[in-house]
Amino acid sequence: MAIDTTTQTSPAADTAAPGIPRLSTRDKLVLFVLCAAQFMVALDFSVLNVALPGLGRDLGMNTSALQWAVTAFALPSGGFLLLFGRVGDLFGRRRLFLAGLALFGAASLLSTLAWDPASFLAGRALQGLGAAAIVPTGMSLLTTTFPEGPARDRALGISGTLLSLGFTVGMVAGGTLTDTFGWRSTMALLTLFALIVLPLAPGLLPESRTPDRPRLDVPGAVTVTTGLLSLIYALSTAADHGFGRPDVLAALAAGLLLLAAFVLVESRSAAPLVSLPMLRRRTVAWGNIGGLVTFSMMSTIVFVLTLYLQEILGLSAFETGLVFGFQGVLSVVAGTLAPKVIGRLGARRTLVGSLAGQGVLTASLLLLNTHVWSAWLATAAVALASMCHLGAIISYGVTVTSGVPDAEQGLATGLVTSTQQVGITVGIPLLGVLATTSGDLLSGVHTVIALDAAIVLGAALLTGLGLRRSRA
Repeated sequence: MAIDTTTQTSPAADTAAPGIPRLSTRDKLVLFVLCAAQFMVALDFSVLNVALPGLGRDLGMNTSALQWAVTAFALPSGGFLLLFGRVGDLFGRRRLFLAGLALFGAASLLSTLAWDPASFLAGRALQGLGAAAIVPTGMSLLTTTFPEGPARDRALGISGTLLSLGFTVGMVAGGTLTDTFGWRSTMALLTLFALIVLPLAPGLLPESRTPDRPRLDVPGAVTVTTGLLSLIYALSTAADHGFGRPDVLAALAAGLLLLAAFVLVESRSAAPLVSLPMLRRRTVAWGNIGGLVTFSMMSTIVFVLTLYLQEILGLSAFETGLVFGFQGVLSVVAGTLAPKVIGRLGARRTLVGSLAGQGVLTASLLLLNTHVWSAWLATAAVALASMCHLGAIISYGVTVTSGVPDAEQGLATGLVTSTQQVGITVGIPLLGVLATTSGDLLSGVHTVIALDAAIVLGAALLTGLGLRRSRA
């Protein structure tokens, strides 16, 4: 009798875990290396945020073009992530993981030495390409090392905590380094970090690949990669020049057509990059929707708040970093509590509740104005929202990977990490443009906050309904 994958669920996604297991020494070392790489990628995204105004002045980039410093990294990391996830399955996840670390370090050095916008953005793009190799292979190595249940929940909790902590440390370190040594020191920090992590990985990580060595889905890889690149190019270019330009409209249409072609290709492929039957699992589909929204909307809030704090309130890069620094403390607390909350309430309820909390706290930022006390409101709201954000990150990862056999973990984790990178990529050019192109920056910030909160709350409602139907 055939199994209906649209309603098949795993008890691990709903029931309480029997206990939080202790990890062996080797497991801890493997987890340290994998989390350190994720920490580095998160550090890359955030360490530059508070340095953007100084970077723009030094390299001659105007305010609306500053988003390319973020998008140039996120575009290849999102566009090539599914492809590199499958390449890791074919040729070895450990091998590709190490190659990604090496490329990331070299690209960080190029960004450090950049002499104009083109050389800097080239380094950022190569960093994104390295991250596209690091993120899916690292996640696959994690989920295949730690079995489904409390052990994996704890590993994902630690990974999610360090991911969020890396982001927060990046904000604080970015502000300190920028004020003391200039924006180039933020990229130099990443170069140093890669040099520390890379030598440790070969001796600790075992090689891992799928046993059946599936063929590379070349048509699927071409259509999804070019489709994502076209779509992100259209959104990012529209941020500078609007949607009326012919190249923007052409890229937008091409991106949508290529992604539609990708779905058609995957439905006929014997070894697809994305398993369509897996996507019909409601836990996979709705879990990834929740993940996409939490990443895209939180990255947007951080981007516009950085502009708000420095351009409207006149805070320095260091002071801006301190505002976001409180995220770190509460994120560690959230990362410790999230596996326990998931064990008690289930991943679905945790995901929905976390999204709702993130939306409500985001809406509170509508009270921001030109008075200095607004910095305290921003500090408290973004710190508490980050707790909910981290709960959503961990619970959506547990929701998506629960009930998926080890042979398909590469596909499942590829979806999880693709959702993460695409979310980071789409949010800023899609909503951030409303703040950077507004005649009144404060009014633009309020518009972005209102739309951001509405999207997160809407996603919480729809995800709750979708996952409730999967339980039925």
